[in-house]
Amino acid sequence: MEQVELSKVLVIGAGGVGSVAVHKMAQNPDIFSHITLASRRIVSCEKVAESVKARTGVTIDVAQVDADNVAETVALIERVQPKLVVNLALPYQDLAIMDACLATKTDYLDTANYEPRDTAKFEYSWQWAYQDRFKEAGIMALLGSGFDPGVTSVFASYIKKHLLDRIDTLDILDCNGGDHGQHFATNFNPEINIREVTAPSRHWEGGKWVEGPALKHKQPFDFDQVGEKNMYLMYHEELESLAKFYPEIKRIRFWMTFGDAYLKHLEVLQNVGMTRIDPVIYNGQEIIPLQFLKAVLPEPSSLGPTTKGKTNIGDIATGQKDGQQKTVYVYNVCDHEDAYAETGNQAVSYTTGVPAMIGAALMLTGAWKGEGVFNIEQFDPDPFMDMLNKHGLPWQVKELAAPLDF
Repeated sequence: MEQVELSKVLVIGAGGVGSVAVHKMAQNPDIFSHITLASRRIVSCEKVAESVKARTGVTIDVAQVDADNVAETVALIERVQPKLVVNLALPYQDLAIMDACLATKTDYLDTANYEPRDTAKFEYSWQWAYQDRFKEAGIMALLGSGFDPGVTSVFASYIKKHLLDRIDTLDILDCNGGDHGQHFATNFNPEINIREVTAPSRHWEGGKWVEGPALKHKQPFDFDQVGEKNMYLMYHEELESLAKFYPEIKRIRFWMTFGDAYLKHLEVLQNVGMTRIDPVIYNGQEIIPLQFLKAVLPEPSSLGPTTKGKTNIGDIATGQKDGQQKTVYVYNVCDHEDAYAETGNQAVSYTTGVPAMIGAALMLTGAWKGEGVFNIEQFDPDPFMDMLNKHGLPWQVKELAAPLDF
């Protein structure tokens, strides 16, 4: 009976990622004996619960919570008594949910690092600052258990453990070859997506950050099962933790593909001020242009039925193996239509929701454990890599003839 109590989980956030994670948890009742899904809008939770029941036969509980309100989240945790809180809400809410976990001495997991609402700034400092408090409380926080960050960091750990003795350069390549048929839409929360894409590019080289203008450094690349796409150098939060935990890596870069139509629309929206995150007065009311834009764009979860094509995300690393230079490429290809058939969500949600489930499973089973705040690359990659293969995100390794020439 004790084991059943230990595997209760509370998931906060009922968007596409939350939906995928809960579907995958329900497929693994031996680990997740009891699931509660909570969100600001309980109707979103009820929709997911209906789908989970129809697809897996598992009944989950639903609850309403304002995750910005620490007292409300504490009350919910005390009522549900979960072994783990899985935060799949907005990155703005990370610290409030971590505070609630501290107050209740409950383990914590998320997929994206904290960022303040009023500044487009991605860094781990705020969450790393919780290290001592989590350690003293005897609880664990696992940060960034999504795909990127998440799987891409685990790929790096796997490369270091099995494929290279030393990593000299690491490139993370994120390609979404999906087509949703819309003129302009984002595959995850438009507010977060646009903030991320319009931020200056930054990469790690020679022990320091090198900054450049957003979306200016373009490189074509031929992605397996997708084809050639233009990818752009940009900043992504896993660069910060990888630079910290793998200080020997001389250069770490992150690339993401964007279609010309997406970039054209984005440029116009930026030029007319629709991507601003500072308030403006409209009809006597204060509004934030980017939040208004989010309201008129298609809801990412609505794109599932129409999205076709594949994602291809992975790591290319060059380094030394047995005294020889070697370049390896570890990546996953995920099909939008397969992801939708299984969970009712497209591949961008699927590739984040599955790793959230896996990280949660490894914490609940004790395969990964510790006291304090941890990034995903600090743990043994092998059990995570095994679960990726078993739960819908199989990966492959290729040896490349030469390092990247860009």
